[in-house]
Amino acid sequence: MAARLLRRGKFVILMALFPLISVSCADLKQSKPILPIRDYEKMIVGRLDAEYVGTNNCVSKCHAHDKITDDFSHSIHGEQIKPETGLPLVNCESCHGPGSLAIAHLSDDREENTRLKKKCDTSTFLDIMHLPPQAQSLICLKCHSAASIPVLSHWNASPHALHDVSCFDCHKLHQGPQQKVSRQAMSEMCFSCHPEVQAENSLFSHHPLREKKMFCVDCHEVHGSTQDRLLRGNTPKETCTRCHMEKQGPFAFEHGDVTENCMNCHTPHGSINNKLLNAAMPFLCLQCHTGHLATNTPGLKQLFVNRCTDCHSQVHGTDTPSPAITGRGTLRQ
Repeated sequence: MAARLLRRGKFVILMALFPLISVSCADLKQSKPILPIRDYEKMIVGRLDAEYVGTNNCVSKCHAHDKITDDFSHSIHGEQIKPETGLPLVNCESCHGPGSLAIAHLSDDREENTRLKKKCDTSTFLDIMHLPPQAQSLICLKCHSAASIPVLSHWNASPHALHDVSCFDCHKLHQGPQQKVSRQAMSEMCFSCHPEVQAENSLFSHHPLREKKMFCVDCHEVHGSTQDRLLRGNTPKETCTRCHMEKQGPFAFEHGDVTENCMNCHTPHGSINNKLLNAAMPFLCLQCHTGHLATNTPGLKQLFVNRCTDCHSQVHGTDTPSPAITGRGTLRQ
């Protein structure tokens, strides 16, 4: 009887504590940042008395930002509207921080402010252009998280981020509604940091970047990649065969050296040799096929003045076996 009462007493105590336990568990699951982002921005500005006033209150004071406002409203950022309120999810204060101090000295008469050449005090905003590159990128990344643009999950470990490249180096948000560089202007922008690639692209054999028929982002994922050199795809060959599909295979008879990495034979940005080859034939092939030097010693001179592909035209692989007398290989049929 006593044991039964004891069990019943424990049950009553547990039932009494259940609401407290459930509340505590639910409370633990809630996301609780140390401070909201808006408070951090106030701290960076250095004035905790700054408040968010909205883009309309800022631009209604003067004409100084009319063009920027118009461009922004037609941009991808200006189109981000919260359905239930109709208010923009992204506005000027999303990047520049709270704007109340910037317009505190302006009159409500817009024309008067323009006539007296009174403008907003930009020194009260976040000093974006003098922030470290990593901090500049964080301003963008607070919205462009992995859920927004999946490849940005690789950004912090990417070569661009590690070499102090920020989002602002490539994206110019105040130069029109197109807030990223156009494909036509992309190669020139990339060449400003990669002059060696520009030099290689000026060689005789090159991918048609100069002709504007392809662009850097066709091969490179500039925000981050699991591959070396920010390549798209899972392997170098997968990157190349996005365009060169006839080289993809699989083949019954494959050229073993090119099954994974096309760059064993080709240099991607430019070469003095045909077809972007690393070296001229037959010297490129003889780097691996040294047996031909021994077996063709009497005709060595003839070997050096010919191209291997005069006979072995299917160098990437073939499904057609060679004649029995020559053995299996990549001979032309």
